[in-house]
Formats: sequence, C-alpha cells, structure tokens
Amino acid sequence: MAHSPLTPVFTALRWGLHALLVGLLALVVRAALQDGDRGLAVGALALAFAGLYAQGGRVAALPDPRRRRRAAALWLAGLVLGWVVLTLAQADGVYLVFPLFFLVLHLLPGAGGPVLVAALTAVAVAAIGLRSGWSTGGVVGPVVGASVAVLVGLGYRALAVESAERERLLAELTSTRDALVAAEREQAVLAERSRLARDIHDTVAQSLSSIQLLLHAAERADPARPGVEHVRLARETAAASLLDTRGLIRELAPPDLAGERGLAGALDRLARTQWRPAGLAVTIDVPDPLEETMEVSAALLRIAQGAMSNVVRHADAREASVIVRRGPDRLSLVVTDDGRGFDPLDPAPAPGSSARESFGLRAIRERAEGLGGTLTVTSAPGQGCELRVDVVRSVLGQAPEPGAPDRRRRPGPAETTTALTPARPPAVTKEAP
Repeated sequence: MAHSPLTPVFTALRWGLHALLVGLLALVVRAALQDGDRGLAVGALALAFAGLYAQGGRVAALPDPRRRRRAAALWLAGLVLGWVVLTLAQADGVYLVFPLFFLVLHLLPGAGGPVLVAALTAVAVAAIGLRSGWSTGGVVGPVVGASVAVLVGLGYRALAVESAERERLLAELTSTRDALVAAEREQAVLAERSRLARDIHDTVAQSLSSIQLLLHAAERADPARPGVEHVRLARETAAASLLDTRGLIRELAPPDLAGERGLAGALDRLARTQWRPAGLAVTIDVPDPLEETMEVSAALLRIAQGAMSNVVRHADAREASVIVRRGPDRLSLVVTDDGRGFDPLDPAPAPGSSARESFGLRAIRERAEGLGGTLTVTSAPGQGCELRVDVVRSVLGQAPEPGAPDRRRRPGPAETTTALTPARPPAVTKEAP
C-alpha cells in the first residue's frame, strides 16, 4: 500500500491480527498438550495452519492482479479448511474463527464477505454446542464476535477508500503543481529570450547597421584612396556580423516572428495557411519592417490572431483586412470584416454572434492594456465589424503596476459615439472597458 497518513492505522490493524492469531494458536496447542496423547497431533496441525497463514505475504506480493485474486481465494479456502480440521481435533480451535472473520471481510468484496462470516459463525456455534453443550454463551459469543468483525471490516474498507481518494487527490495536486511550475519556467524562459532579442536588436544590430552604412559611405566617397580595401573589408565584416546577429535575434524571437519579415511575414503566413483556406479574402497591410520591439510586435500579432479567429468562427464574412499604421506618436492596429456584425449595446446577441465578452475579446483587451493602449469595437447588425487598437507611442508598453492608479487617458465604459454614413445604417461604437 502507498504511504499515506492512514498507513500507520492499517499497519497496526494487520499486526494486531497477526498477534491475535498467534496467541489463539498458542492457547490451542497449550490446551492440547494438557490432554496428553493428542498434544503432538494438534501441535502439528497448529504449525501447519501457522505455515499456511504465513504464505499470505507471498500471495499479496504477486504482481498480476488476476493471479493474485485467484491465489488469495485458494489461500483463504485452505485456512478455512484448516480451521475446521483444527477445531475437530481440539475444541479450543473454534476461537481461531475471529481472526478468520477479518481475513474474509478483507479478501471478499461486496456481500460475499458478510455471507461467509455468517456461515463461519454458524459452524463455530455448532462446534461449541456439540463439544461443550448448547448454551446462551456458546451462541452469543460467536455472534457478537462476528458482528464486531463486520463493523471493524466495514470501517477498514471505508478508511481504505478514503486513503485511496486522498492519494489520488494528492497525486493530482502534485501533478498540477509540477505543470504550473513548468509553465512558469517556460514563460520565464520565453520572456528572457524575448528580452535578449530586443536588447540585441536595439543595441548590437543597430550599431552594426550604422557601422556598415558609415563604411559604405566612406568607401563610395573616394574609391581610389589608399586604404579603401581595408574599409571595404571592414564593411563586409560588419555586414556578415549583422547577418549573424539578425539570425541570433530570429532564434531568440517568438516562433511566429522568427521569419525574415517579422510581423508582416507572420501575418502573411497566417493569412495563407489559416484564414484564406477558410474562404476568407484577407488583405494584409503592415509596414515592412515595422521597426518596433519584439514584445510590441508579438502583442500585435496575438491581437490580430484573436480578432481574425472571431471573424472566421462567428462573422460569416467574405472579406477582411488587417492594417497596421505607425505614426510619429501613435501606433494603430485595425481589423475589419464585412460579416454579420452585432450591436455592442444589445444584451441579447443573435445566435452565432460574438458580441458577448468572450475569452478571446477579453484577451485582446488585456493585451491592448499591456501596451498602454485602448481597444475600440465598432459594429452594427449586418454591417460588419471594426476592431481597433490605438497606442500612444510615448507610453508604449507602460501598463500601470498592479494596485496603482491608471492615469492614461482613455474613454470610460459609458462613453460611446454614433457614426452616421449615407450608405449604411448607424453603427454603434463601444469603447471596451
């Protein structure tokens, strides 16, 4: 049995059962020796019974469950038969039925255990009555012993079930904890890789690029000047080092951004492999290169993925677009579709609509807040949807610390605007809280 807080209880019960059986066998042998001639024969029977009882450890150690159950049944049958023979040889052997009660209840599941206990009780009562005469004590003693054994056996089963359930819950808790630790470790590794890629990109790669440009300018300024070969060699060395550094950045970057074109390339791949095969005509318009940090590019990629996932699953759209605009002081991501749309203020959305705050939309909002930006959803029933994330570049990625007041200006939950255009019904714009 696996170790648990109840293991000492089970161990004490087992050793108590062993001690009880050995003590009763000693009483049987002592009584037989006092009778004279039968002492040696009863002693031999008692030793044989004790030897058979000792084989229980080997039976319990069998690895195959089916073979172990068959062996336990044969072992128990041998003990019962040995008890009957010992009782016929020596009347005091009848008391060995009490440890047999516990073995029967332990080895026979369901109703089989109590039924066999009742049968053994009847045999014990008959043996006492035939040998010593019928009396109230001869009937009540075995019946009371059997009742106590049944109650203790049922309690033992309940404890065993509770112990197994606790072991299962503990194993599940340990497995969950290990999985959480592994996930946190993996997240920490990914964060560190992203930081290294960002730092290398912003320092070494930029410096090598600047060195390459300066050397190229010096080389073109006076191609015939002495030493220009050294300048050319230095430029080629800087160019090779820059390629190596960019390769290192790609290895450290998140897998979706490891391509040569960064965010634009990742979105192109997603459109080619996931969105267009679903029957959606997708337009990707992203500056190439975007010239933002790896953390910002990864966040924009996940936001676009989440928005397009909603479009593919819920919008029933034919066309969609993903547009990124990078201005001097603002960075914007806009995802639009011509699907069924919805009313953001309608408490009862149409079937299949994604108007409610799904996990995907909540994740998009949290990523936007992590960049220090705002999320705006503009839609009307039957008129498609526009999801827009705007980030002020001066606070890019500066989400407030937990518990600190958020002083960034953004519309409150009650702020809405209504945009009217001649070609389509009014569209309601809702600022995500």
